[in-house]
Amino acid sequence: MAGHTENTIVISAPMDLVWSMTNDVESWPELFDEYAKTEVLHRSGDTVRFRLTMHPDENGNAWSWVSERTADPRTRTVQAHRVETGWFEYMNLRWEYREVPDGVEMRWIQDFRMKPDSP
Repeated sequence: MAGHTENTIVISAPMDLVWSMTNDVESWPELFDEYAKTEVLHRSGDTVRFRLTMHPDENGNAWSWVSERTADPRTRTVQAHRVETGWFEYMNLRWEYREVPDGVEMRWIQDFRMKPDSP
């Protein structure tokens, strides 16, 4: 069965700041509390391939995977997918940014399918 999630948040900051901070994958461990480490594996233009590692869970597992994302500064969108899918058959993401009266609305959409043997 395919999964689909959509989330939105309004960030009270200018577009350029929100765009640069949320697309600086090296700083994600400071920006998002669930991530322990980011390692950039390859960068080409607006595309970055990186390994993301989470903080250990209650069983001591520090889940990790490789993702690739391409930011389009002109349209203020990002397309991403997992290269190492782990428990997923696939995981595709889209981030969209738009200015709103209170700041920047950041919307992220995930489409995925879990592998049959995933927990």
